[in-house]
Amino acid sequence: MIFSVAEVLLAKVNNIWLYPTGIAGTFIGIYVLMIAGLYAESALNVYYVVMSIYGWVYWIKKRDQPPVKISWSTRNETIITLLIAFAGWGVLYALLKNFTTSNVPVWDAFVSSTAWAGMWLLARRKLENWIWLNISNLFAIPLLCYKKLILFAALTLFLFIVAFFGFFDWLAIWKKDRDAQLNNSKN
Repeated sequence: MIFSVAEVLLAKVNNIWLYPTGIAGTFIGIYVLMIAGLYAESALNVYYVVMSIYGWVYWIKKRDQPPVKISWSTRNETIITLLIAFAGWGVLYALLKNFTTSNVPVWDAFVSSTAWAGMWLLARRKLENWIWLNISNLFAIPLLCYKKLILFAALTLFLFIVAFFGFFDWLAIWKKDRDAQLNNSKN
């Protein structure tokens, strides 16, 4: 729980250290969610590890290149996001329904696929990541309560609140960067 809280607070303030803390918390989450029979949620955590490594590398300043800035998704990125969310939902549902003992395959698959979409956008520093992550969080809270994972549900509620404010914090950073670019181009 501590690693997950630290990760989301670091993401909110746009700090790259969100990745190592997130990776540590994610490994613990994989184990707990497998025991609870939330297989897609557990797979989601494996995806979080992969995307955290990708995001960590993507965010690092490369030689002679500025760090990646916060931005809105392009049309192509929006299409990819929708594919991740909805095709992922279908694939995960089919896998859960046919190859696991999950008693909540539709719900579990939806929570995971929308979080996959949000995490992909977070790794690319896209503002919409907060929206997709909160869609996932909104549906995850009752799912986690149903599975009697009350601490995970409480953590997810906390993540929902932080993500709400994270969107506006990132929006302010984006506006500041945009205004600075506009001022530089006028000079």
